[in-house]
Amino acid sequence: MISSLYSFLYSVALGLGLLASLPYWIFQMARHGKYSKGLAERLGRIPQRLRLPTAQEGVTWVHAVSVGEVLAVAGLVAELQRRAPQDKIFISTTTDTGQALARKRFGEERVFYFPMDFSFAIRPWMKALQPNMVVIAETEFWLNFLRIAHESGAQIAVVNARISDRSWPRYRRFRRFMKKLLGYIDLFLAQSQTDATRLRDIGAPSDRIRITGNLKFDMPVPATPQIVTDLRQALARDAAGPVLVCGSTVEDEEEPLLEAFESVLAEHPRAVMILAPRHPERFPAVAALLERISVRYFRRSSWHGESLSGAVLLLDTIGELAAIYALADVAFVGGSLVPRGGHNIIEPAQHGVAIVVGKHTENFRDIVELFQRNHAVRVTAASGLSRVLMDLLANHAERKVLGQRAAETLHSQIGATARTADALEQLLTQP
Repeated sequence: MISSLYSFLYSVALGLGLLASLPYWIFQMARHGKYSKGLAERLGRIPQRLRLPTAQEGVTWVHAVSVGEVLAVAGLVAELQRRAPQDKIFISTTTDTGQALARKRFGEERVFYFPMDFSFAIRPWMKALQPNMVVIAETEFWLNFLRIAHESGAQIAVVNARISDRSWPRYRRFRRFMKKLLGYIDLFLAQSQTDATRLRDIGAPSDRIRITGNLKFDMPVPATPQIVTDLRQALARDAAGPVLVCGSTVEDEEEPLLEAFESVLAEHPRAVMILAPRHPERFPAVAALLERISVRYFRRSSWHGESLSGAVLLLDTIGELAAIYALADVAFVGGSLVPRGGHNIIEPAQHGVAIVVGKHTENFRDIVELFQRNHAVRVTAASGLSRVLMDLLANHAERKVLGQRAAETLHSQIGATARTADALEQLLTQP
């Protein structure tokens, strides 16, 4: 384990780093409103809205950084609650979007912002919740948090564990430190054999690693919000289509997508693009881009049933994209035309629609490789995007088969939630 002196030096370095970067954080708060929400909770203040546990109640603290992790653990939280209805489960997030979704999914009385990695911010939460178990989604290795959770007597598990291509070399360079840090964790439940191997490589004890699969394959199909019904009716009324849903796009992706859409409109003048930027703070910039190129568009937040034939609908809302994929003839999943690691393709696969991604899918390598082996996704560089979209839109049979294969591939992987819950139950009951 890591000595108290090392933890002290780490905290000092973290504090100095935070102080040095303070102008950046202030700028982000002022410009985009980021990080200011939940600041008191991040500093250790317990909000009155939480329903704190009694001494007789068992407690599990689940940490899910952002939207993707919240969606991934939603089924696990439900399964753990089903198995132990007398216990309480609390969920923390880091991002504002993750917080909003978690409160919607789980109720604001048990959702809060994850504390900064300082002892003074973490200890009030440990004292208030007194968790029997801390469950961390994917990879969040915070030294002080892990140390204090371990000292409190809580069992610590990392679920849906993955080590990305980008993180792996960095962790390996600090393997001696990582080995001590990972020693605080009692159980690693890896997504794949590759992730298990990488966990061992960076110092995780082999006897604490198990492969339980990817929780994201078990994500429930989202309930259909009213906007999906409204859009479906509007599309049918105006005989608009085909529909391209471009989700989780990042900076420098919207322009090539819109260029491809121009090519689509030349062949399909009633086509519709639903464009969903990944980060809410980019909504105004994408709207400005649409204005600049003079494309006909509507913002979802101000759309009132106008015809979308030949237009773009800018999805400037949170939490609706997963259900809106059901409207797609072709779904493009962003973060992949540029080197950002890609985003999750499971949501469109749930609806059995044809999926297209760029070549930068490192963050979801195992999922994309599985779909590629099953011929259930099309991968293209930005230069070939227009041609791929045009080919799929011109061939209904190919689109249908691609979507069916995606749904079948997804279904073949279901079961990680039950395996993960079983492993967590065993962890809690071990002597």
